[in-house]
Amino acid sequence: MAGLVIVISGPGGVGKGTVVAELVSRDQGLALSQSWTTRDQRPGEADDAYNFVTEDEFTTAIDAGGFLEWDHHFGNYYGSPVPAATDADLVLEIDVNGARSIHEGPVDALFVFIDTPSIEVQRERMIGRGDSLEKVDERLRAGQIERELAEAMPYLYVVNDDVQRCTDEIAGLIADYRRLQAGS
Repeated sequence: MAGLVIVISGPGGVGKGTVVAELVSRDQGLALSQSWTTRDQRPGEADDAYNFVTEDEFTTAIDAGGFLEWDHHFGNYYGSPVPAATDADLVLEIDVNGARSIHEGPVDALFVFIDTPSIEVQRERMIGRGDSLEKVDERLRAGQIERELAEAMPYLYVVNDDVQRCTDEIAGLIADYRRLQAGS
């Protein structure tokens, strides 16, 4: 892997996917890692949002050392596959537990944590994307835990109160990180 690694995390409903898609579409030097998951595809979710696999396929890949990081939460597996060699900078859209695995491993990375202006905004976004009220409450509780865990990590924090402004801010952080890494 020749490129840099950029880790983007944040609780469910903060708009990570939207911001990451915008970043990758703007910057040809970025490549999005397609995470694997055993969860069901959401209604309206793009077929390539994840590599949707069975639990057997996922655990076989774990046994083969096929992930940079992986985790089991909300009853499903999620993981970032070991990337093919590339010059592009790799963007990982992963949770804090996955980010901690990256941080504790041999890969240097830029860590960005996206959050909403408030819990109510987060709730509205999840309801708006079709999550059940039960799932929203579960994810809000998990989001609070994720925020607490993130405090122990070297995250740079960005509030997603406007997608374009948030994307611009993260693009600036990536540009600064690239300059820093090129000078070292």
